[in-house]
Amino acid sequence: MQLLSVNVGRLKSVEYTDAPSGGTGIDKQPAEGPVRVVAPGPKGSAGSGLAGDVIADLRHHGGDDQAVYAFAREDLDAWQDELARPLADGAFGENLTTSGVDVSGAKIGERWRIGSDVLLEVTSSRIPCRTFAGHLGEKGWVRRFTQNGAPGAYLRVVEPGEIRAGDTIEIVHTPAHEVTVALQFRSATTERALLPRLLAAGDALHPESASAARAYVEKYGNPE
Repeated sequence: MQLLSVNVGRLKSVEYTDAPSGGTGIDKQPAEGPVRVVAPGPKGSAGSGLAGDVIADLRHHGGDDQAVYAFAREDLDAWQDELARPLADGAFGENLTTSGVDVSGAKIGERWRIGSDVLLEVTSSRIPCRTFAGHLGEKGWVRRFTQNGAPGAYLRVVEPGEIRAGDTIEIVHTPAHEVTVALQFRSATTERALLPRLLAAGDALHPESASAARAYVEKYGNPE
């Protein structure tokens, strides 16, 4: 398992976002050399966990529980074939383009050691938005991406440090539960009845997902 590319984005003014900044940092490009990775701080006031990476809409992105976004090169390749267009590393706005990692199949709370320094923990899935659709310029993109069911993963920074393209990725902890990124994604989009199952992931779960799951249980009960 390997880190193929570390990708960062600069602020770019676009017409397809409703971000207060009027711009986006989704057009991420591979960085040369090492990139510092740290826990950025609370969502709403803090941005990316990667040095030099712009988060243009702090309402929905960034913060400790969405510090880093990873997407598998294998899934990019599948989309490349379906869309009949090249998709470079970083094309989906991911910070980390991986090889050999089942990113969407990762369990919430799974921990990845990247290189010698950095330790990350999986928290949740990416949810497609208007900016993502505008960036790719594909008709019906939010629906298509949702139906595909491989959203990639957000991770929090447990141990900071530097990473670079070519670093190894080692899964150093796999939780005993069965709550995967893909399952969390389905619960947030097309299958709300799955929400109670998320609670098995405990404190590793993104706080917003945990809140949604608890609210569902309070309203409808837990079928399990």
